[in-house]
Amino acid sequence: MRSKNLLDAGFKGFPLAAGSCPAEDVGRYGWNLFKDDLPYPMAVIRQAELEHNLRWMQAFTEERGIFIAPHGKTTMSPQLFRRQLALGAWGLTFATVFQVNAGLEAGARRVIIANQVVGDADLDALAHMLARDAQLRIWFLVDSIAQVELTESWALRRSSARRFDCLLEIGIEGQRTGARTPAQALALAERINGCASLVLGGLECYEGGLAHCQTEHDSKEVGALMARVEEIARECDRRGLFEGGQIIISAGGSAVFDLVVPGLKLALSKTVEGILRSGCYITQDHDFYSRMLRNVEQRQGLKDSLLPALEVWTMVQSVPEPGLAILTCGKRDVSYDLSLPVVTHHAPKGSLERQAAPAGWRIAALNDQHAYLRFADGAAPPEVGDRVVLGISHPCTTFDKWTWLPIISETGVVVSAVSTRF
Repeated sequence: MRSKNLLDAGFKGFPLAAGSCPAEDVGRYGWNLFKDDLPYPMAVIRQAELEHNLRWMQAFTEERGIFIAPHGKTTMSPQLFRRQLALGAWGLTFATVFQVNAGLEAGARRVIIANQVVGDADLDALAHMLARDAQLRIWFLVDSIAQVELTESWALRRSSARRFDCLLEIGIEGQRTGARTPAQALALAERINGCASLVLGGLECYEGGLAHCQTEHDSKEVGALMARVEEIARECDRRGLFEGGQIIISAGGSAVFDLVVPGLKLALSKTVEGILRSGCYITQDHDFYSRMLRNVEQRQGLKDSLLPALEVWTMVQSVPEPGLAILTCGKRDVSYDLSLPVVTHHAPKGSLERQAAPAGWRIAALNDQHAYLRFADGAAPPEVGDRVVLGISHPCTTFDKWTWLPIISETGVVVSAVSTRF
């Protein structure tokens, strides 16, 4: 059986002739992308930008008196989780019970599952995880009395006295999960309080679906959501419905994370732990989140904030007609759910440096394994064998296409790597 801690030729993009190697140690091979030592396409993480982003977000939260529990679904990389935890992350966030395993591998002892847990198999798995590690705390979301009843039914059938930590989710009408009104939320909080299988530790919401990349609109809508969270939190606190020594208030995707910060700092009868759950910040992107970030910078008066760190290197494999080049990259390799990749750089064959891509170069379409690079008729075309670097939109759906990603220096040298657990 292949060790999950070793990379080898069974991983897409790992050189066939190289011996197996821990991800952290691949720098020993001395590979350089400019020398075409790795096959294309290849998703890579830029070292300097990665380190900058890790430290920037940790400082952002610490300066505002809140915590960060990065959303692990973005990278699903134990190596990156360890870096986040080492820098001071409160814990990690995941979307499914399966994903939690990668966090435990990295040493996480506090986990938020930012989703409902309803199935017997998942409750079995959580009970197993918690039973084998007395220091582990896992909170999952609850948004309905039906879910509470399913948890009670599981406990009855398993003859289990296990009490699961949970957060009550506050939702948004027309969007995904969460209690829609304060009345629903309070009735649910009362029901959880009377449940022998659940412990209500706080409230959670997700504001990302409200973001339109317009500060006036986004501030108003997110502000209204966080005001509703505060109203419900205060009433739950007044009724004594929160158990434990502290109250968790959690929010924060990666688009308008600054707007939820005030709502994470409530003064209640117990200590409040305000927890931001942003995930994409670790590599940012070149389009969707970069556009959102410009508004964050303007609202907060920031400079030198998050930087794009994830990119996909491709090679020109054909120039079949004027104005069109075909690249060795497709839907199997790069995100395309929010927008198509952005052409950022060009490295002519044999060159040991990158240069800004010519104006007008754009990706017009993707097939499974091909990208269509369009350029102006009459302009100097790229040549077969040239390298073209693509910026991405939405890092989550690029990471999940790779089982490992090299970390590279500015000179293209592979200094390390990370593996993923999708």
